[in-house]
Amino acid sequence: MNAIMDRDDSARCETLAKLAESRQELRRVLEPQRQESADTGPASSGAPRAFPRSRTMQLLMSGRGLGTVGAVLTGLLVARPAFALRLLRMVPVSAVARALLLRGFTALRAKHE
Repeated sequence: MNAIMDRDDSARCETLAKLAESRQELRRVLEPQRQESADTGPASSGAPRAFPRSRTMQLLMSGRGLGTVGAVLTGLLVARPAFALRLLRMVPVSAVARALLLRGFTALRAKHE
């Protein structure tokens, strides 16, 4: 009976070690890489509290992302205006307005310099 329990324990320990190793590998693969030297996006400086924090929002707030979102919203507004207005009410206006104001002020500063 002890031999069976020892075998089960060793198999369990081996399985747990493999799981821990695969978790570490997944974290290494899925974790965003920090870019210290080049600024490629709105929050790529590595600041943990910069807006937007998620990669999806960073993509959407980039120039190409905003154009794509604008085209989709325009098409939705033309095709189904009631649904588009209902979706628009769900958008966090303060966060979007803050991001747009920040973008505008940054553009004005760059223009004057």
